[in-house]
Amino acid sequence: MDSVLVNFVYAPQVGHAIEALHYALGYHAADPSRRIGVVLNANTPAELATWCPFVDEVHTIDLDLFDPATDARAQLAEISKDWDHVVADARSAQPAQRDFFPGLAAYYDQADAYFPGAKGFAGFKKAPSYAPRQPLRLDLPQSERTGFTVLLGGSAERHMYPTVASWEPILSALAERLPGTEFRLLGKLAKDGRTSTTYSRDEYERLAAAVPGARLALDLPLRDQLCLVGASKVFLSPHTGFGMAALATGTPWLCLSGNRWPEFYFNDGVPFYSVLPDRSRFPCYTMVDPEPEPVADEGPRTPSMSAARIRADLPELLDAATLLAGGGLDYATALAGHRDRLARCWGGDRSMMWSIDNVLAGD
Repeated sequence: MDSVLVNFVYAPQVGHAIEALHYALGYHAADPSRRIGVVLNANTPAELATWCPFVDEVHTIDLDLFDPATDARAQLAEISKDWDHVVADARSAQPAQRDFFPGLAAYYDQADAYFPGAKGFAGFKKAPSYAPRQPLRLDLPQSERTGFTVLLGGSAERHMYPTVASWEPILSALAERLPGTEFRLLGKLAKDGRTSTTYSRDEYERLAAAVPGARLALDLPLRDQLCLVGASKVFLSPHTGFGMAALATGTPWLCLSGNRWPEFYFNDGVPFYSVLPDRSRFPCYTMVDPEPEPVADEGPRTPSMSAARIRADLPELLDAATLLAGGGLDYATALAGHRDRLARCWGGDRSMMWSIDNVLAGD
């Protein structure tokens, strides 16, 4: 029996676990008889892998990404060496990533020395064989889809997400456009070593009191959160790795795009819509480069999450929400529309239109 270990230790955000599981699925689809394993950061919700029947083994590594003295050899020794292929996150070989995360660089050097099998990078079509663009679906209970689930922001600094004063007109306008809709406001406020939401309970309660149909769903176990998302017609949020997990429940993602990273994961068969900012007015997508100059909006705010940007793009967001909630957008149409909007956003520079499995290439 052939075997593939997806060695995908990186930052702890949920989205990186989804990346690893997507690649694992591609290796399984190419040869369903394979034994498949994944290795994740110990602060990543590794339980996601238990909802993927194609994954046979799950391992975690506890490390400090920034500590060049990181020594994970004892933890590696608990993982068997008998993998025919070990494929790593390609970021592990990128000089900028290794410089920024010296602890990560140390880990991958130790892993390369430990595993004797053939080495490579996840998602490459050469050996081991890999089937790209597979539909990843978490094995969770299914129920009738109703309403919206909303995540106000992810784990980045608070100034990188809209104020409650900006969220209120978004959700109030949606409630007016789609009468009777329930909005379940997700959030993880507990500090337990994993990523958490940087909004406060007071902010959530203020918003829930102001928006018809809003209900709080805070500090639920991850499984319960994803079951709520999977029972929703639409998941709404700024860019966040949790949005990638939402797609893996089969629920469309409506993204108020901006901040450092553009959306780069598109899950086959699941519609989506990214509302892209006017980058000339609201600079964003700086990735590893410095953030743009903040604007004044209840204190400093990143331009693409400011009240002015929200006002500018609210009509498009409402139209997209109506389309997704009504089932009027299929995956192929969503992908084609996103390509067109991205090309305009980047002024035709296709080098910035990167995605997992090169989905945006259109070939």
